Amino acid sequence: MTKQRIAIDMDEVMADSIARFQEWYDRDFQLELTLEALRGKNPRDVVAPEHQPALRAYPNTEGFFRDLPVVKDSQQIIKALTEKHEVFIATAAMEFPNSFLDKYQWLQRHFPFLHWRNFVFCGDKSILNADYLIDDNAYNFDGFRGEGLLFDAPHNALETRYRRVHSWQEVAEILL
Repeated sequence: MTKQRIAIDMDEVMADSIARFQEWYDRDFQLELTLEALRGKNPRDVVAPEHQPALRAYPNTEGFFRDLPVVKDSQQIIKALTEKHEVFIATAAMEFPNSFLDKYQWLQRHFPFLHWRNFVFCGDKSILNADYLIDDNAYNFDGFRGEGLLFDAPHNALETRYRRVHSWQEVAEILL
């Protein structure tokens, strides 16, 4: 029997980058960037216009991705997925070229059971040959030939075109 192939996005699926945006925004402007304010919106759309350049610069800053918090249950569920399926981590590192080393080292530190050959640093995820793509950005499902599982995040709260998963436990119920 052929194993199913699962591609998994990093940011907002495995790594909590919203927490870093919140942390740095508070540090720089002494203002709270709440999850409620982010519901259905891009972070840059909920801050003052004069703060938008700083927010856009954060993910391009060395170290932004270095020590992000791990999304709850992702380590255990992904490890279980690797025992039953082919698992690849597919992250759009090309969008933020300074993120490559941070993301690679983060994966090695928090997911040591994944082989580096299963890391895909890409731009357009439609090139992925997988049965499932777990991602928080619906546009990554455009042209993707498998099934997209939309990982719940504040910015995608209004998206209704794809099957939504709210947690790694829900992913386990579907794929394990």
